[in-house]
Amino acid sequence: MCGITGIFDTRSARPVVHAVLHRMNESQTHRGPDEGSLHIEPGVGLGHRRLSIIDVATGQQPLFNEDGSVVVVFNGEIYNYQDLIPELQALGHVFHTKSDTECIVHAWEAWGEACVQRFRGMFAFALWDRNRQTFFMGRDRLGVKPMYYALLDDGTLLFGSELKSLMAHGGLKREVDPYAVEEYFALGYVPEPRTIFKQAKKLPPGCTLVIRRGQAMPEPMRYWDVRFTLDSAISEVEAQEELMRRLQESVKLRMIAEVPLGAFLSGGVDSSAVVAAMASQSTGSVKTCSIAFDDPAYNESEFAKMVADRYQTDHYVETVRSDDFGLVDTLARLYDEPYADSSAIPTYRVSELARKRVTVSLSGDGGDETFGGYRRYRLHMMEESMRAALPEGFRRPVFGMLGKLYPKADWAPRVFRAKTTFEGMARTSVEAYFHSMSQLRQPMRSQLYSAKFKSELGGYSALEVFKRHAANAGTEDPLALIQYIDLHTYLVGDINTKVDRASMAHSLEVREPLMDHPLVEWAATLPSSFKLKGSNGKAFFKKALEPHLPNDVLYRPKMGFAVPLARWFRGPLKQRMRSTLLEGPMLDSGLFNPGLVRQLVEQHESGRSDHSTPLWTLLMFDAFLRNTMGQVPARAAA
Repeated sequence: MCGITGIFDTRSARPVVHAVLHRMNESQTHRGPDEGSLHIEPGVGLGHRRLSIIDVATGQQPLFNEDGSVVVVFNGEIYNYQDLIPELQALGHVFHTKSDTECIVHAWEAWGEACVQRFRGMFAFALWDRNRQTFFMGRDRLGVKPMYYALLDDGTLLFGSELKSLMAHGGLKREVDPYAVEEYFALGYVPEPRTIFKQAKKLPPGCTLVIRRGQAMPEPMRYWDVRFTLDSAISEVEAQEELMRRLQESVKLRMIAEVPLGAFLSGGVDSSAVVAAMASQSTGSVKTCSIAFDDPAYNESEFAKMVADRYQTDHYVETVRSDDFGLVDTLARLYDEPYADSSAIPTYRVSELARKRVTVSLSGDGGDETFGGYRRYRLHMMEESMRAALPEGFRRPVFGMLGKLYPKADWAPRVFRAKTTFEGMARTSVEAYFHSMSQLRQPMRSQLYSAKFKSELGGYSALEVFKRHAANAGTEDPLALIQYIDLHTYLVGDINTKVDRASMAHSLEVREPLMDHPLVEWAATLPSSFKLKGSNGKAFFKKALEPHLPNDVLYRPKMGFAVPLARWFRGPLKQRMRSTLLEGPMLDSGLFNPGLVRQLVEQHESGRSDHSTPLWTLLMFDAFLRNTMGQVPARAAA
């Protein structure tokens, strides 16, 4: 696992300044503390920070082909590299290392832009071919590894694993994109391809970018997408058997390493499944790690211990205080752009813990999206059955009015909290799912934004992100549709971003067997009825695991990796929330309505409403302004 960065002159071959490239590269030292190297030639500069995992002795980057005409910097792992090497050698290519990185330069020579279709793994890389005067970037199918890029006004292309490396260049305009702000407050992250800055973009998952010097900058090209055909004729029992075979293969591929390797073990179904598969293929004890919380409402460690005891893993647990809120500014500096998933805090801590014992850790991320595990899927499908029973001409006016009139009752038992259901019933399927996924829903966002900022938005809504992906889904199956949307939004922009930054902050490589693209493709052929049965998500997945995991792990209510935000904002974070949100640079920005912010703060403090999610989203935006934009309160500046 590594950090990559670089500069490419798209117009000519102007010299690259060594000090500038060095500064960009060193901004990502945490991603690769073992080695740092640069390659510079006219109009091209490539930087690499290395975390040595495979071919520790000779796998240094930037790495070249035989005659030095092709050079690559690469972040990630190509898990099938051992199969690709003999195939490429048979085509006449000579290897000088035993690394997966060298496969990339030779695969480019052999197959050109189609080389990415041969790679099985998580990757983001940039490659320069001097003979073809071509610069090529690629990103893995599910967006596990990040890739940022920006085209400056003078034709200079910058790229990097993190946005901070582009900012370190000095030429990137830090002009905030209003659309990105709207998307952040809707979703809690800025989804691909946008970044918080107008001039910078993210290369979308499953895409490549081919730039030929002297030609106009093209749009990224998609080389892969998942298709929910749901047309497999396999029986459920056969599907369970096939799932276990594929899981074992995926895990086996991800256990290749020359450094200590282990696994996260949360006590949930997905991480437990990965540990069970590892244990069946390990000669020694699997190293596992968990964090426990001192608040029983958030503590899953007893379930992790059940799995650890069953497979006699070398298990390591540390207890984290439930009031572990001192990471706000640290997270803002890690993520570079606004990011509001509060589970980044325990993810940061478990990565910190794992790095004490291993350099590579396997995780269970991706299982919910692939196999239909989220509780929100069940609720959405219940709404869908009601939507299907009533014509839209009736639903929109009737339930729209009920949604407006019914009070928001966070304090009441769930059966009486009908406002969200009414609002969902008045919408289309995509609109309803977007509504349920929103951090701040449309009415609140409309009240939050200042008149000036709403004018800048010009009516734009983050709903367009979901509509764009829904138009490409190729399915009308209601469960498959929202799985497709999640695979392109929440999984990439939230989950993968969270895990990448939190783990790489500690120089830890995380591998995700449940995001193996052949496994995801296969699961997309299975009927939705296999995945969601009544109130049981991941139904066939859990059934397949019954011989391997305790029922208490498989069928207990899903907890998630949560933190007690509501209590924090009424207790230890109360004063910081007030001083930050009511006096800080966020209000000085002119983007927001101070009256609405004050109302959210006071209603939450009084206990009348639970506004913990919007308050955290606001707090992290303020942290972005302070830490990335370098803004201070107007009074302090004066």
